[in-house]
Amino acid sequence: MAGASTVSVSVSLPELRSLLTSGRARLFDVRSREEAAAGTIPGAVNIPVSELESALQMEPAAFKALYRTEKPKQEDENLVFFCQMGKRGFQATQLARRLGYTGARNYAGAYKEWFEKEG
Repeated sequence: MAGASTVSVSVSLPELRSLLTSGRARLFDVRSREEAAAGTIPGAVNIPVSELESALQMEPAAFKALYRTEKPKQEDENLVFFCQMGKRGFQATQLARRLGYTGARNYAGAYKEWFEKEG
């Protein structure tokens, strides 16, 4: 994890674009299922913030069965959480970091910014 401590916890839209283009980020939409169904950032996995703590503590097979993707590893870099406006994404990032996911980051602009500029 060399260099992880020098990486900002917050991700800007230009940085997010770069990370996604290069395949170096995993996106987690922590909004409700209804919000995510109405539109999300391409490639994002929807895990409502109310489920996140239990999801990140699941066995990998159970996580994959429920969310249809590999469970992130605690040492993974650029695990980017976002919501609609920024608050839940920040809460999710803090929660993931408390659980040992040192690469957890928050896209502070959230889906609102993405939709306005990319949508």
